[in-house]
Order: sequence, then structure tokens, then C-alpha cells
Amino acid sequence: MIFKVILAGLTTLGLVASSLSLAAAPNQFTGEIENARLLGALALDGELFHVQGLEIKGETIWVTSVDNESRQGYIHEFDRKSGKLRRRLELTDGARYHPGGISIADGSIWVPVAEMKPDSSAVLLEIDTATLQVRRKIHVGDHLGCVAVADGKLVAGNWDSKLFYVFDQNGDKPERIVPNPSQTHYQDIKFVDGHLVAGGNLTWLRGAVDWIEWPSMKLKRTLQTGAVGPVRPFGRGGPYTGEGMAIEGRDLFVVPEDGPSRLFHFRLNS
Repeated sequence: MIFKVILAGLTTLGLVASSLSLAAAPNQFTGEIENARLLGALALDGELFHVQGLEIKGETIWVTSVDNESRQGYIHEFDRKSGKLRRRLELTDGARYHPGGISIADGSIWVPVAEMKPDSSAVLLEIDTATLQVRRKIHVGDHLGCVAVADGKLVAGNWDSKLFYVFDQNGDKPERIVPNPSQTHYQDIKFVDGHLVAGGNLTWLRGAVDWIEWPSMKLKRTLQTGAVGPVRPFGRGGPYTGEGMAIEGRDLFVVPEDGPSRLFHFRLNS
């Protein structure tokens, strides 16, 4: 009975995936990232699991990943030039082992670590980038999957980023909860020049990068993204913005693959 249920589920998934690929409309974006060109890809040389978040600061690449089999979450530090692993820190917090999208500010890296289900619980961790010591924990009564930090504020998205929780950086309760102005399921969000830049998936084959005005939370700009294959759940790839994303000026970086992973470097045209 159990085998039949599993088999039926896999068959349904296969049919859905096939219909998605065959039903692409003529004007549906099927390239890499709209209005951007690929400059290269760096192999990340170190054990990674199911990738979640990405941040880049100076000569350091930070990546979060979750080992679903062992129910453990990690943050990994890589050398930006060589792609070699330097350090990693386990983030597992009891039933909370799913780290999400991450952001750096003022010598701290902020990481949400949540239960692996919606409507659950999470902790927002503030980690010292030099020592990897946990500075603070903020407990939240919902799954949180990504966080952005700037100007004394934290903005965290819940499961599929349907809602954004806005915190004062020194507080422990949300000041407000705002609906997502987009249909994109954000995986990583960053503050950039007065906007939230947010990357995520729309389907197994498509994603988007959105610019959301702060603090009005109005959607201002969207770039469509295609997928790097093979596509989940049958492989380790997916939409280019389906997992970790970081941005520096016009340089956009994504890690769409589970380990072994590559850091893709795109240059936005404008």
C-alpha cells in the first residue's frame, strides 16, 4: 500500500514536470537571467547539501545548506578566489535545522533556522563573521526562510515568503507583518540602494529577481530567470534564483545547485 502511494505520487510529479516543460508559452522566458549576461562559474570545493542562502563579503563566500537526511543545517565559508572551503558551523537548534537565505551587516551574518514545515517556528541567529560565535537569538513563531538587514531593520520572509516580518534590529518582536507584493517564492533577499532585492522560484523551471521599494513594499521591477538542469525534484538543479542569491552593484551571484555546487556570476545590463 505504501509503495503504491509513493509510486502514484512520483508518477503525478512526473506528469506535472512534463506538462510544465511542454506547456511553455511562446513568450515565456527560457534563458538564464533576463537582462543579464553570464560571466563565469566558480566550483565550490567543499561538502554542501541542499543549498539555501548565499552572501558575499570581500574575499569570502558564505553559503547555508541543509542535510535533510541527518536533519542538520550548516553555514559554510568559502574562499572567493579559489572556491575552497575554509570553515563551517552547524546551526541545528533542536527541531529547527533548516537554515535559509542570509545577509551580512556590521560584522554579523544573520541566518534564520526553522523547522522544516510551514506555520512552525524559527530562530533568527546573529553570528559574528570573524569568530562564528552566536551573538543573539530571536525566537519567532513561524517558519522563516530568508532575511535581509540594513539601517537597523530586519526583514524576514516566512514559508514561500508569503509574509514579511519586519523587526527592529535590537528588538525581539515584529513591528509589522506585510504581505508579499509578488507571486515569487523568495529564497534570498538583500537590501540594496533603498530596495529589497529578492530572488526566488515561480515553478520548478522558472524564477525571478524582484526589486521591492522600501519601506512601502511596492514591487518596482522584475527580471525573469530560467533553470539550470537537471531540474528538481529529479536532480540537483532548478531555477537560477531558486536558492542562494547575492548582489554587488550590477553583479548578481547565484548558487542554484545542491552540492557539488557552483557560484554563477552574472552582470546586469542596467
